[in-house]
Amino acid sequence: MHDNESISDMFTRFTTIINSLKNLGKSYPNQELVRKILRCLPKSWTPKVTAIEEAKDLSILPLEQLLGSLMTHETTMKNHENVEVKKKKSITFKTTKEDSESDEDGDVALITSQF
Repeated sequence: MHDNESISDMFTRFTTIINSLKNLGKSYPNQELVRKILRCLPKSWTPKVTAIEEAKDLSILPLEQLLGSLMTHETTMKNHENVEVKKKKSITFKTTKEDSESDEDGDVALITSQF
């Protein structure tokens, strides 16, 4: 899987490669295809890969179900990133000319009183 590539794009590319191999006479059992997809995911997906390996029987897991599970996880990860970005936004305040003038008046009053 390439950096910044979606699961559906990766799966489309994977399917194209597998279909080309079938045309050349090389076919893989479903279990091997599932394992190949799980191996090609980036390190950030390791917790999800581990969860799938432990919770599912990879010998009977259909590719479509694996794809659905990975796409759901991808959507969840993107939602979490969006929430974090919104939390990091800061609020800035504008100062008005009136505030500056009142500060200057206060400074003049302070100097006058000390004088």
